[in-house]
Amino acid sequence: MASESTITPTVEIVAPATAPPLVKQAWPPEQGEWTYEDWLRLPDDGFRYEVLNGELHMTPPPTIGHQNAVTKLTTRMYDFARQAGMGIVLVSPVGVRLPGQPVPVQPDIVFVRADRRDIMGEDYVEGAPDLVVEVLSPSNWLYDRREKLLAYQQARVPEYWIVDYRARTIEVRVLEGGRYTLLEEFRSGEAARSQVLTGFEIAVDDLFEM
Repeated sequence: MASESTITPTVEIVAPATAPPLVKQAWPPEQGEWTYEDWLRLPDDGFRYEVLNGELHMTPPPTIGHQNAVTKLTTRMYDFARQAGMGIVLVSPVGVRLPGQPVPVQPDIVFVRADRRDIMGEDYVEGAPDLVVEVLSPSNWLYDRREKLLAYQQARVPEYWIVDYRARTIEVRVLEGGRYTLLEEFRSGEAARSQVLTGFEIAVDDLFEM
């Protein structure tokens, strides 16, 4: 009886193609490299996150003194502007997309004239408001006085109020020749007034009363 021959199949071994190296995208980005998409990924954790010139800035939740000043000033400005038909006043958190800045900033208070309502987008104010207010807190006073001031100046925001509830002062800065100049620093016993919101004024002592 003839023996069965065993046939071993030939198997061609093909080396796997070299896979392209995985590129791991670092997150969070380095300062100076933050984008709008990166900003959208940040958590909603009670902190305020802003990106200016690609740099991330974080502000902790506001203090009672901060919110007291914001609430009082917003209420007075809103009522004045509405009754005079001058425009709309909005309070933070409201996004403002400044020219040249892809990520919206969030001023404490924003005023937009009635004849410029077209910059009011569905989600953000799309352009430079006519007046912005920032109320200083211990954690962000330098940011508001330096980075935010320069950003509003470059965007040509006509008027910028800096409210310091600890020093009990209100600085009103107006744009002249492309740069902010100090109109006046209002203190206790005085009433702060606006050039843009013509006729509006508020007593400094009233603003800071609890």
